[in-house]
Amino acid sequence: MSRLTSLPMEFDRGVATTVHQGDCLVTRDQDVTYSTVLGSCISACVRDRVANVGGMNHFLLAEQSGPARDRSAASARYGAFAMEQLINKVLSEGTGRKSNLEIKVFGGGKINAILNDVGAKNIDFVRQFLADEGYVALSEDLGGTYARRVLFRPYSGRAFVKRLDSNAAETVAREEVAIARSKILAPSRTDDVELF
Repeated sequence: MSRLTSLPMEFDRGVATTVHQGDCLVTRDQDVTYSTVLGSCISACVRDRVANVGGMNHFLLAEQSGPARDRSAASARYGAFAMEQLINKVLSEGTGRKSNLEIKVFGGGKINAILNDVGAKNIDFVRQFLADEGYVALSEDLGGTYARRVLFRPYSGRAFVKRLDSNAAETVAREEVAIARSKILAPSRTDDVELF
């Protein structure tokens, strides 16, 4: 992982694909760069180092809460589903060997008082998930009071993190709060909405 002020040449060519909240993308294309912007959200970058297959996810919350937890609809906006989905996709498109996986995790910033503990809960979740599954993160850039842009080259496994200024962090925080307030989290009826 690199934290530089200018973009390394490797990340300045090829196809850039944005990974949005709830996405889980995997490829073996050597010209693809996955890109995302994180506030309190977490992104994991998982790569099969033998098959040169890798991917990135982006989740908002560690887990569903309240009535949404009891519903059957799984969503990649939640950590457990997002992590299992990404690891399983990389395993199925790669060698299928857990021992060949490299994992890097990013995000969980405290960038807004309304989302005060979301980033910390996400960090605790992802660390516990990896430990429970027998994985160790190869590298991480978690926490802090800033938003970050993460670029990941699945083929090579290289990651680049740029910490964003306070103006960008405010924009990310507003977007996360808006999403949190507007999303229907796994609805069972049209009149049933859960906000966190």
